[in-house]
Amino acid sequence: MKYDFDTLRDRRKTDSYKWDVGDGELPMWVADMDFATAPEIIDAMLERTRHGVFGYTRLTDAWYDAYAGWWQRRHGMTMDRDALVFCTGVVAAISSIVRKLTTPNENVVIQTPVYNIFFNSILNNGCRVRENRLVYENGEYSVDFDDLEEKLSDPQTTLMILCNPHNPVGKIWDKGTLSRIGELCQKYHVTVISDEIHCDITEPGVDYVPFLSVSDDCRKVGIMCMAPTKTFNLAGIKTAAIYVPDKNLCHKVRRGINTDEVAEPNGFATVGAIAAFTQGEPWLNELRAYISENRKITEEFVKAEIPGMSVVKSEATYLLWLDISKIGKSRQVAPFIRKTTGLYLTEGAHYGECGDGFLRLNIACPKMTLYDGLNRLKKGIEEFKKVKN
Repeated sequence: MKYDFDTLRDRRKTDSYKWDVGDGELPMWVADMDFATAPEIIDAMLERTRHGVFGYTRLTDAWYDAYAGWWQRRHGMTMDRDALVFCTGVVAAISSIVRKLTTPNENVVIQTPVYNIFFNSILNNGCRVRENRLVYENGEYSVDFDDLEEKLSDPQTTLMILCNPHNPVGKIWDKGTLSRIGELCQKYHVTVISDEIHCDITEPGVDYVPFLSVSDDCRKVGIMCMAPTKTFNLAGIKTAAIYVPDKNLCHKVRRGINTDEVAEPNGFATVGAIAAFTQGEPWLNELRAYISENRKITEEFVKAEIPGMSVVKSEATYLLWLDISKIGKSRQVAPFIRKTTGLYLTEGAHYGECGDGFLRLNIACPKMTLYDGLNRLKKGIEEFKKVKN
């Protein structure tokens, strides 16, 4: 490999949210990689730093071209510059859009188990969560369309938040599934916010399907939120984008994020994104291969060493969804593992009640760290079983 993903980097003295843990603890929870970003991105930001003047920043042709070029090249989707909007983050975008497009007590549909901040974006804006629980059968997830249609058909339902690919279960939704969602949302006048921040972390040779690329229905009702931040480990520089093909809907989104003051880039937000999308492709290809190896290591380790646990099949994200339903509930298991071994995982219950039989494990780390985490996981589960029995 040209790039280094094996070096252990001490993040404890960097004001890291992930690594704000006790001595001896190992955090493998929040979606934050332990790899340095691509050297090409670092060089671009260092060059910007050396200039020494950090005034107000505007969007340039290079920023628009970087996004459009990346989605065309990597995902086969053509973008219209006028429909592309800067935002400081995907969560900021989602919360702002919920505020702009709903009134209090309206329904917003989400597909649980799902990224827990979706709940916050809905509830904090006075709306009601309506869960379309995913169907879990034979170790895989699918959409319950009968239930989804029932919830979308409620006149009080205004929005749906789609996670594509899905966090935490790692599912890449196929074209047929996305097309049906778009068709139903168009039928019942429901707008879809599609969170596609994990779209570039897929298995080598596997691509995701952009929601807005699927059909006219999807383009009429859809708002796509995206960013280089998960892909290139740039969350701290606050850079993202929203793509809205429908002109009237795009106008409302622009008004919302401007009202909330989350529409202006900082001095590194554009530089980092441009470098990522124009120079980061070779690094990303190697990253995906490395994460794929980590996924296989984890699957084989769990199968061989941790009876009663299984890894849910996934092709996207660097987050693995561990089925512990034969062992216990996440609310008891995760804190026990942390207390006894120092391994910090995310409780599946954070993603909805239907996630309580699962744990979420972040495998975006050097292999030495991964093996440390897996051995702690094994020990923690063994000790939990002793106490439980």
